[in-house]
Amino acid sequence: MATTNKGYVPQIVFHPGETLGEKLDEMGMGPKEFALRTGKPEKTIIAVLKGESSITPDMAVQFENVTRIPAHFWMNHQRGYDEYIAREKRKSVIERAGEWAKQFPVTQMKKLGWIPEEASTGEEKTSALLSFFALVDHTAWEKYYFQQELKTQFRISLAHARNPHALSAWLRAGEITAQQLPHIPYDETKFKAILAEIKTLMAQHPDNYFVRLQELCLSVGVKVVYTPCINKVPVGGATRWMNDAPLIQLSGRHKRNDIFWFNFFHEAGHILLHGKKDIFIEEVDEIERDESKEKEADDFAVKRTFDKKHEAELLNDQPLTIEKVVAFAERTNTHPAIIIGRLQHEHLLQYWQGKELIIPIDLEKEAMEPVF
Repeated sequence: MATTNKGYVPQIVFHPGETLGEKLDEMGMGPKEFALRTGKPEKTIIAVLKGESSITPDMAVQFENVTRIPAHFWMNHQRGYDEYIAREKRKSVIERAGEWAKQFPVTQMKKLGWIPEEASTGEEKTSALLSFFALVDHTAWEKYYFQQELKTQFRISLAHARNPHALSAWLRAGEITAQQLPHIPYDETKFKAILAEIKTLMAQHPDNYFVRLQELCLSVGVKVVYTPCINKVPVGGATRWMNDAPLIQLSGRHKRNDIFWFNFFHEAGHILLHGKKDIFIEEVDEIERDESKEKEADDFAVKRTFDKKHEAELLNDQPLTIEKVVAFAERTNTHPAIIIGRLQHEHLLQYWQGKELIIPIDLEKEAMEPVF
Protein backbone atom coordinates (compact mmCIF):
# COMPACT_ATOMS: atom_id res chain seq x y z
CA MET A 1 0.00 0.00 0.00
CA ALA A 2 2.74 2.43 0.96
CA THR A 3 4.82 4.08 -1.74
CA THR A 4 7.78 6.35 -1.64
CA ASN A 5 9.53 8.44 -4.26
CA LYS A 6 12.85 9.80 -3.15
CA GLY A 7 14.70 11.53 -5.97
CA TYR A 8 17.56 13.97 -5.87
CA VAL A 9 16.46 17.30 -4.44
CA PRO A 10 19.14 20.02 -4.44
CA GLN A 11 19.61 21.90 -1.18
CA ILE A 12 19.23 25.27 -2.88
CA VAL A 13 18.30 26.49 -6.36
CA PHE A 14 18.80 30.06 -7.53
CA HIS A 15 16.33 32.07 -9.55
CA PRO A 16 17.19 32.11 -13.30
CA GLY A 17 17.40 35.89 -13.04
CA GLU A 18 20.81 35.45 -11.40
CA THR A 19 22.06 33.48 -14.40
CA LEU A 20 20.62 36.13 -16.70
CA GLY A 21 22.38 38.85 -14.76
CA GLU A 22 25.70 37.02 -15.07
CA LYS A 23 25.17 36.60 -18.80
CA LEU A 24 24.37 40.28 -19.29
CA ASP A 25 27.54 41.20 -17.40
CA GLU A 26 29.48 38.90 -19.68
CA MET A 27 27.89 40.53 -22.71
CA GLY A 28 28.42 44.03 -21.32
CA MET A 29 24.74 44.74 -21.67
CA GLY A 30 22.45 46.55 -19.23
CA PRO A 31 18.78 45.84 -18.45
CA LYS A 32 17.55 48.72 -20.59
CA GLU A 33 19.35 47.54 -23.72
CA PHE A 34 18.36 43.94 -23.11
CA ALA A 35 14.74 45.01 -22.70
CA LEU A 36 14.92 46.88 -25.97
CA ARG A 37 16.48 43.93 -27.83
CA THR A 38 13.92 41.43 -26.45
CA GLY A 39 10.92 43.69 -26.86
CA LYS A 40 10.02 43.48 -23.18
CA PRO A 41 9.32 46.32 -20.75
CA GLU A 42 12.41 47.31 -18.78
CA LYS A 43 10.53 46.89 -15.49
CA THR A 44 9.79 43.26 -16.46
CA ILE A 45 13.47 42.55 -17.11
CA ILE A 46 14.44 44.19 -13.82
CA ALA A 47 11.83 42.10 -11.97
CA VAL A 48 13.33 38.93 -13.49
CA LEU A 49 16.84 40.00 -12.55
CA LYS A 50 15.71 40.60 -8.96
CA GLY A 51 13.98 37.22 -8.79
CA GLU A 52 10.60 38.83 -8.41
CA SER A 53 9.14 37.56 -11.68
CA SER A 54 9.26 34.30 -13.63
CA ILE A 55 10.56 33.69 -17.11
CA THR A 56 7.64 32.77 -19.39
CA PRO A 57 7.92 30.57 -22.52
CA ASP A 58 7.58 33.68 -24.69
CA MET A 59 10.36 35.43 -22.77
CA ALA A 60 12.57 32.32 -22.98
CA VAL A 61 12.36 32.36 -26.78
CA GLN A 62 13.18 36.07 -26.91
CA PHE A 63 16.10 35.57 -24.48
CA GLU A 64 17.43 32.82 -26.75
CA ASN A 65 17.66 35.24 -29.67
CA VAL A 66 19.74 37.72 -27.70
CA THR A 67 21.83 35.53 -25.35
CA ARG A 68 22.28 32.53 -27.69
CA ILE A 69 21.27 30.34 -24.78
CA PRO A 70 18.45 27.91 -25.80
CA ALA A 71 14.94 28.64 -24.63
CA HIS A 72 14.67 25.21 -23.01
CA PHE A 73 17.58 26.13 -20.71
CA TRP A 74 15.69 29.14 -19.37
CA MET A 75 12.46 27.15 -19.02
CA ASN A 76 14.17 24.22 -17.26
CA HIS A 77 15.91 26.65 -14.93
CA GLN A 78 12.60 28.34 -14.12
CA ARG A 79 10.86 24.99 -13.52
CA GLY A 80 13.64 23.85 -11.24
CA TYR A 81 13.44 27.06 -9.24
CA ASP A 82 9.64 26.90 -9.01
CA GLU A 83 9.82 23.31 -7.76
CA TYR A 84 12.46 24.29 -5.22
CA ILE A 85 10.25 27.11 -3.88
CA ALA A 86 7.25 24.76 -3.73
CA ARG A 87 9.27 22.20 -1.79
CA GLU A 88 10.45 24.87 0.64
CA LYS A 89 6.83 25.82 1.25
CA ARG A 90 6.05 22.13 1.70
CA LYS A 91 8.71 21.86 4.38
CA SER A 92 6.97 24.60 6.30
CA VAL A 93 3.64 22.77 6.02
CA ILE A 94 5.23 19.56 7.28
CA GLU A 95 6.88 21.33 10.21
CA ARG A 96 3.54 22.79 11.29
CA ALA A 97 1.95 19.31 11.10
CA GLY A 98 4.55 17.69 13.35
CA GLU A 99 2.40 17.57 16.49
CA TRP A 100 -0.55 16.29 14.49
CA ALA A 101 1.54 13.42 13.11
CA LYS A 102 2.54 12.31 16.60
CA GLN A 103 -1.07 11.33 17.32
CA PHE A 104 -1.00 8.40 14.87
CA PRO A 105 0.13 4.81 15.57
CA VAL A 106 2.94 5.18 13.04
CA THR A 107 4.85 2.08 14.11
CA GLN A 108 1.86 -0.17 13.56
CA MET A 109 0.94 1.59 10.33
CA LYS A 110 4.43 0.80 9.06
CA LYS A 111 4.10 -2.87 9.98
CA LEU A 112 0.80 -3.01 8.11
CA GLY A 113 2.39 -1.41 5.06
CA TRP A 114 0.20 1.68 5.19
CA ILE A 115 3.16 4.04 5.21
CA PRO A 116 6.76 3.38 4.09
CA GLU A 117 8.94 1.49 6.54
CA GLU A 118 11.86 3.81 5.72
CA ALA A 119 10.01 6.88 7.03
CA SER A 120 12.11 7.40 10.16
CA THR A 121 12.51 11.12 10.85
CA GLY A 122 9.67 13.26 12.10
CA GLU A 123 9.54 15.06 8.76
CA GLU A 124 9.41 11.79 6.81
CA LYS A 125 6.66 10.37 9.02
CA THR A 126 4.57 13.52 8.69
CA SER A 127 5.04 13.59 4.92
CA ALA A 128 4.11 9.89 4.69
CA LEU A 129 0.93 10.45 6.72
CA LEU A 130 -0.18 13.35 4.55
CA SER A 131 0.47 11.23 1.47
CA PHE A 132 -1.47 8.32 3.01
CA PHE A 133 -4.51 10.53 3.54
CA ALA A 134 -4.03 12.27 0.16
CA LEU A 135 -4.31 15.65 1.87
CA VAL A 136 -2.12 18.73 1.51
CA ASP A 137 -1.84 19.55 5.22
CA HIS A 138 -3.14 18.61 8.64
CA THR A 139 -5.79 21.32 8.61
CA ALA A 140 -7.39 19.55 5.63
CA TRP A 141 -7.53 16.38 7.76
CA GLU A 142 -9.36 18.29 10.48
CA LYS A 143 -11.81 19.77 8.01
CA TYR A 144 -12.50 16.34 6.54
CA TYR A 145 -12.72 14.18 9.65
CA PHE A 146 -13.82 16.71 12.29
CA GLN A 147 -15.70 19.51 10.60
CA GLN A 148 -17.48 17.43 7.93
CA GLU A 149 -16.83 19.93 5.17
CA LEU A 150 -17.20 17.23 2.51
CA LYS A 151 -20.77 16.52 3.51
CA THR A 152 -21.74 14.74 0.31
CA GLN A 153 -19.36 11.87 1.16
CA PHE A 154 -18.76 11.85 4.89
CA ARG A 155 -21.58 12.78 7.26
CA ILE A 156 -20.05 11.76 10.55
CA SER A 157 -17.52 13.57 12.69
CA LEU A 158 -14.73 11.78 14.54
CA ALA A 159 -14.23 14.79 16.83
CA HIS A 160 -15.60 12.93 19.87
CA ALA A 161 -13.96 9.58 19.16
CA ARG A 162 -11.51 8.42 21.81
CA ASN A 163 -8.78 7.87 19.21
CA PRO A 164 -9.86 9.83 16.12
CA HIS A 165 -6.43 9.78 14.47
CA ALA A 166 -6.10 6.00 14.61
CA LEU A 167 -9.73 5.52 13.59
CA SER A 168 -9.31 7.82 10.60
CA ALA A 169 -6.24 5.80 9.59
CA TRP A 170 -8.27 2.59 9.71
CA LEU A 171 -11.02 4.09 7.59
CA ARG A 172 -8.53 5.51 5.09
CA ALA A 173 -6.76 2.15 4.75
CA GLY A 174 -10.09 0.61 3.76
CA GLU A 175 -10.61 3.26 1.12
CA ILE A 176 -7.18 2.63 -0.37
CA THR A 177 -7.83 -1.12 -0.52
CA ALA A 178 -11.20 -0.50 -2.15
CA GLN A 179 -9.63 1.72 -4.80
CA GLN A 180 -7.51 -1.23 -5.89
CA LEU A 181 -10.60 -3.32 -6.69
CA PRO A 182 -12.28 -3.08 -10.11
CA HIS A 183 -15.11 -0.58 -10.40
CA ILE A 184 -18.39 -2.20 -11.37
CA PRO A 185 -21.61 -0.11 -11.37
CA TYR A 186 -23.73 -0.84 -8.33
CA ASP A 187 -26.96 -2.74 -9.01
CA GLU A 188 -29.29 -2.78 -6.00
CA THR A 189 -31.66 -5.37 -7.49
CA LYS A 190 -28.81 -7.78 -8.15
CA PHE A 191 -27.35 -7.17 -4.69
CA LYS A 192 -30.64 -8.16 -3.10
CA ALA A 193 -30.76 -11.22 -5.34
CA ILE A 194 -27.33 -12.54 -4.37
CA LEU A 195 -28.00 -12.33 -0.63
CA ALA A 196 -29.56 -15.80 -0.77
CA GLU A 197 -26.38 -17.14 -2.39
CA ILE A 198 -24.31 -15.39 0.25
CA LYS A 199 -26.43 -17.00 2.95
CA THR A 200 -25.60 -20.40 1.45
CA LEU A 201 -21.94 -19.39 1.47
CA MET A 202 -22.35 -18.55 5.15
CA ALA A 203 -23.98 -21.92 5.83
CA GLN A 204 -21.21 -23.86 4.08
CA HIS A 205 -18.37 -21.57 5.16
CA PRO A 206 -15.72 -23.00 2.80
CA ASP A 207 -12.02 -22.24 3.24
CA ASN A 208 -12.19 -19.45 0.63
CA TYR A 209 -15.35 -17.90 2.08
CA PHE A 210 -13.96 -14.35 2.17
CA VAL A 211 -12.70 -14.37 -1.41
CA ARG A 212 -16.02 -15.80 -2.59
CA LEU A 213 -17.87 -13.13 -0.62
CA GLN A 214 -15.73 -10.42 -2.24
CA GLU A 215 -16.33 -11.86 -5.69
CA LEU A 216 -20.08 -12.13 -5.28
CA CYS A 217 -20.43 -8.61 -3.92
CA LEU A 218 -18.06 -7.08 -6.44
CA SER A 219 -20.05 -8.65 -9.29
CA VAL A 220 -22.95 -6.36 -8.35
CA GLY A 221 -20.82 -3.30 -7.54
CA VAL A 222 -20.40 -3.70 -3.77
CA LYS A 223 -16.82 -3.60 -2.50
CA VAL A 224 -16.00 -5.69 0.56
CA VAL A 225 -12.55 -5.21 2.08
CA TYR A 226 -10.66 -6.40 5.12
CA THR A 227 -8.70 -3.95 7.27
CA PRO A 228 -7.02 -5.28 10.41
CA CYS A 229 -7.73 -3.53 13.69
CA ILE A 230 -5.07 -1.20 14.98
CA ASN A 231 -4.21 -0.37 18.57
CA LYS A 232 -6.90 1.38 20.61
CA VAL A 233 -9.48 1.18 17.79
CA PRO A 234 -11.79 -1.78 18.52
CA VAL A 235 -13.88 -1.23 15.41
CA GLY A 236 -15.92 -4.12 14.05
CA GLY A 237 -16.76 -2.71 10.64
CA ALA A 238 -17.94 0.27 8.67
CA THR A 239 -20.15 1.04 5.71
CA ARG A 240 -20.10 4.06 3.44
CA TRP A 241 -20.32 5.07 -0.19
CA MET A 242 -17.31 5.96 -2.32
CA ASN A 243 -17.84 7.39 -5.80
CA ASP A 244 -21.37 5.97 -6.01
CA ALA A 245 -20.17 2.53 -4.92
CA PRO A 246 -21.04 1.00 -1.53
CA LEU A 247 -18.08 -0.09 0.57
CA ILE A 248 -18.22 -2.62 3.39
CA GLN A 249 -15.06 -2.57 5.51
CA LEU A 250 -14.62 -5.43 7.98
CA SER A 251 -12.01 -5.99 10.66
CA GLY A 252 -12.82 -9.53 11.72
CA ARG A 253 -11.71 -8.52 15.20
CA HIS A 254 -13.76 -11.17 17.00
CA LYS A 255 -12.17 -13.95 14.92
CA ARG A 256 -15.26 -16.18 14.87
CA ASN A 257 -17.49 -16.98 11.94
CA ASP A 258 -20.85 -16.26 13.56
CA ILE A 259 -19.97 -12.66 14.38
CA PHE A 260 -18.27 -12.15 11.01
CA TRP A 261 -21.38 -13.14 9.07
CA PHE A 262 -23.74 -11.19 11.28
CA ASN A 263 -21.54 -8.11 10.83
CA PHE A 264 -21.56 -8.53 7.06
CA PHE A 265 -25.35 -8.75 6.84
CA HIS A 266 -25.64 -5.83 9.27
CA GLU A 267 -23.52 -3.68 6.93
CA ALA A 268 -25.46 -4.95 3.92
CA GLY A 269 -28.59 -3.77 5.69
CA HIS A 270 -27.18 -0.26 5.95
CA ILE A 271 -26.54 -0.25 2.20
CA LEU A 272 -30.04 -1.37 1.28
CA LEU A 273 -32.01 0.49 3.94
CA HIS A 274 -30.19 3.79 4.44
CA GLY A 275 -28.88 6.71 2.42
CA LYS A 276 -25.61 7.29 0.63
CA LYS A 277 -24.59 10.25 2.78
CA ASP A 278 -24.13 8.42 6.07
CA ILE A 279 -21.19 6.43 7.31
CA PHE A 280 -21.83 3.69 9.84
CA ILE A 281 -18.99 2.67 12.16
CA GLU A 282 -19.64 -0.34 14.37
CA GLU A 283 -18.48 -0.94 17.95
CA VAL A 284 -17.03 2.55 18.49
CA ASP A 285 -19.20 3.79 21.33
CA GLU A 286 -17.99 7.40 21.47
CA ILE A 287 -19.35 8.22 18.02
CA GLU A 288 -22.91 9.44 17.81
CA ARG A 289 -25.06 6.79 16.16
CA ASP A 290 -28.59 6.71 14.83
CA GLU A 291 -29.92 3.92 17.00
CA SER A 292 -33.03 3.46 14.89
CA LYS A 293 -30.91 2.75 11.82
CA GLU A 294 -28.66 0.43 13.80
CA LYS A 295 -31.74 -1.46 14.99
CA GLU A 296 -32.98 -1.74 11.40
CA ALA A 297 -29.60 -3.09 10.28
CA ASP A 298 -29.60 -5.57 13.18
CA ASP A 299 -33.08 -6.78 12.25
CA PHE A 300 -31.97 -7.13 8.64
CA ALA A 301 -29.01 -9.30 9.74
CA VAL A 302 -31.15 -11.41 12.08
CA LYS A 303 -33.63 -12.17 9.32
CA ARG A 304 -30.89 -13.30 6.93
CA THR A 305 -28.82 -15.35 9.34
CA PHE A 306 -31.24 -17.01 11.77
CA ASP A 307 -34.61 -15.36 11.89
CA LYS A 308 -36.83 -15.10 14.95
CA LYS A 309 -39.40 -17.52 13.57
CA HIS A 310 -36.79 -20.25 13.23
CA GLU A 311 -35.35 -19.39 16.63
CA ALA A 312 -38.73 -19.83 18.29
CA GLU A 313 -39.27 -23.12 16.43
CA LEU A 314 -35.93 -24.51 17.61
CA LEU A 315 -36.40 -23.39 21.21
CA ASN A 316 -39.80 -25.04 21.27
CA ASP A 317 -38.13 -28.40 20.65
CA GLN A 318 -36.72 -29.08 24.12
CA PRO A 319 -34.39 -30.36 25.34
CA LEU A 320 -31.98 -28.53 23.08
CA THR A 321 -29.02 -30.61 21.98
CA ILE A 322 -26.01 -30.05 19.73
CA GLU A 323 -27.37 -32.67 17.35
CA LYS A 324 -30.65 -30.78 17.05
CA VAL A 325 -28.82 -27.50 16.40
CA VAL A 326 -26.74 -29.05 13.61
CA ALA A 327 -29.78 -30.67 11.99
CA PHE A 328 -31.84 -27.49 12.28
CA ALA A 329 -29.04 -25.39 10.77
CA GLU A 330 -28.85 -27.70 7.77
CA ARG A 331 -32.61 -27.61 7.28
CA THR A 332 -32.82 -23.81 7.45
CA ASN A 333 -29.66 -23.12 5.39
CA THR A 334 -27.60 -21.47 8.08
CA HIS A 335 -24.49 -22.43 10.01
CA PRO A 336 -24.68 -24.07 13.44
CA ALA A 337 -22.34 -21.40 14.80
CA ILE A 338 -24.89 -18.73 13.90
CA ILE A 339 -27.48 -20.48 16.07
CA ILE A 340 -25.08 -21.10 18.94
CA GLY A 341 -23.81 -17.52 18.83
CA ARG A 342 -27.34 -16.12 18.88
CA LEU A 343 -28.42 -18.24 21.82
CA GLN A 344 -25.26 -17.34 23.70
CA HIS A 345 -25.85 -13.66 22.98
CA GLU A 346 -29.40 -13.93 24.32
CA HIS A 347 -28.09 -15.80 27.41
CA LEU A 348 -30.05 -18.90 26.49
CA LEU A 349 -26.82 -20.86 26.42
CA GLN A 350 -23.65 -20.58 28.44
CA TYR A 351 -20.65 -19.35 26.44
CA TRP A 352 -18.98 -22.75 26.71
CA GLN A 353 -21.99 -24.60 25.33
CA GLY A 354 -21.67 -25.47 21.66
CA LYS A 355 -18.42 -23.57 21.29
CA GLU A 356 -17.01 -26.46 19.26
CA LEU A 357 -19.41 -25.46 16.47
CA ILE A 358 -17.96 -21.95 16.20
CA ILE A 359 -15.23 -21.68 13.56
CA PRO A 360 -12.22 -19.46 14.29
CA ILE A 361 -11.44 -17.17 11.37
CA ASP A 362 -8.33 -15.31 10.33
CA LEU A 363 -9.02 -12.69 7.68
CA GLU A 364 -5.33 -11.83 7.62
CA LYS A 365 -4.80 -15.03 5.64
CA GLU A 366 -8.10 -15.10 3.76
CA ALA A 367 -7.81 -11.55 2.42
CA MET A 368 -4.40 -12.24 0.92
CA GLU A 369 -6.04 -14.20 -1.87
CA PRO A 370 -6.47 -12.29 -5.15
CA VAL A 371 -9.90 -11.00 -6.15
CA PHE A 372 -10.76 -11.49 -9.87
